[in-house]
Parts: sequence; structure tokens; C-alpha cells
Amino acid sequence: MKCDVKPIEVTWFPGCSMKTSAMENHESFKIFCEAIGIRLIELPDWNCCGSSSAHSIDQELAIDLVARNLALAPSGRPILTACPSCTLRFKEAHHHLMESSEARIRFRKQWGVPFDPAKKVMHFFELIDGMDISAFTPGKKPLAGLTYAPYYGCMLARPPKLRNQKNFHGLLEKILGTLGAKAVDWKGHNKCCGTFLSVARPEATTEVVNAIVQSGLDSGAECLITACAMCQLNLEIRCNLKDQIPVLHFSEILTLALGKGKNTDQWFKRHLVDPKPLLAAKGLI
Repeated sequence: MKCDVKPIEVTWFPGCSMKTSAMENHESFKIFCEAIGIRLIELPDWNCCGSSSAHSIDQELAIDLVARNLALAPSGRPILTACPSCTLRFKEAHHHLMESSEARIRFRKQWGVPFDPAKKVMHFFELIDGMDISAFTPGKKPLAGLTYAPYYGCMLARPPKLRNQKNFHGLLEKILGTLGAKAVDWKGHNKCCGTFLSVARPEATTEVVNAIVQSGLDSGAECLITACAMCQLNLEIRCNLKDQIPVLHFSEILTLALGKGKNTDQWFKRHLVDPKPLLAAKGLI
């Protein structure tokens, strides 16, 4: 069913990865959102959510890092994230503040405003779930002929405290399928890529990454399409297989499908495995 998309404004929290190591993810994401009627209003003076580091060392600090962003965000529009790690940190902090009166008192003392439980935190998948993206390519299947392995990673998996949150596994296949792409049946779609060990234990990470990429190759995939900027980087940096395949951000392939990829040279030169031959062969660039 076609989905008439009304313009929507969201408070955009890009997070550190999309502003640094995954700028191609950020740029393509902004273009795609504009094309489908989502206005991103970046949160002024946002700070790092703490990702994996803070909550592993200091739980209180981890809450505070997200709490400051929640305090800065205006009421009346949802806070949008695209990084699974940022999403997890935000949702855990929001859940903690909802459950703990002491945490809410601390919040007010630190930031000078009361905690607003109505400030909804949304992952990008939650925003586009139910949208018919093919409505923006009427009568066309721009991704027809592309065979890919959908890679979600582990951060979108819900910890027990967030068990009532929706799990969006399958959304990549659903949306890209309406655009003509074919997802392979493979074993690596939600395996951890080892990003937390990428610096401390690179040899361990390489073993994990090689297994994921090899699984994609064995399944017949022409590329991997990821839901996570940190996973995309890790899958490229730590893979040392002789045969490799491109690893694309979800936002990149969506933007190309809508015919909006005007700055792809800037995006793709940041990839370690050049996706241009594949995308050119499919008529996407």
C-alpha cells in the first residue's frame, strides 16, 4: 500500500561516528531524509552518548551523558538516532529515568529542567517502518538485480530491560525488497562484529569479521548492507580475506535508489573496498 508521507520534523542526534569516521553515512542519510519529507533539526551542542565505553566503566556517567542531551532537546518533537549504539544508550537512559525517582531528582539538579518523559527517542527504523519507500520511485525497481546480505549487528538486539521495545530485524529486507533488491539467506545477519575489541584485540576482531564476510561471500551476496556505521567501518578495516565484497551503509543504497546520489565520489572514496564497480554495473551510479 502506498504511504502518503507528511513532512515531519525531528530532533536529530547524529552521534560521533556519523560525524567523523562515517561522514558518508551522515551525508547520504541527510539527503535521503530530505527526499522523503523528514526534516532533521540537529540538536545544538550535543555530546557523545558514551557508546560502549562509558557504561562499561561508570554507569552513572553513562546516564549523565545521555541525560544532558535529553535536557537540551526541545519538547514537542521526537529525538531521532540512526546509530544502534546511540539508540541503545538513549533508550536505556530514558528507561532508567522513567523508572527511578532518584534519577529524575538528580536530572533536575544537574540540568536545571525536569525530565520530560514525553520526549520520545526513535531509531531511524522506527520512523520509516510502515512507509512505502517505493512510492518515491513510482513504477521502478531501481535495485533490481542487486543481491546483498543484510547486516544488523548485535546492538539492535534488546537487553532484558528493554524487552518491550520493538525489534526491527527484517526491515532491511522488507524495504530493499520493495525496491527490487534480493536478500540472501545467510548466518551472519546479527552476529557481533567485535567492534568493542577492535583496538584492544584486533587479531580477535579480524577472526570474527572474516567469518562474517566469508559467510556473505558463501551465500552469494554481492555486497553487505549494514544498519550500523561502526559495524560498517569495522567490517572493512578488520577484514583481511583475499576475496572481499563492498560494505554499504543502508542510507547510501537508499539514496542511490531514489536517484539522489550526487556526491557519491565523496562517499565512496572513504570505503576501503570500492563499491563503484558493482554499483555502476547495476546502473545505480
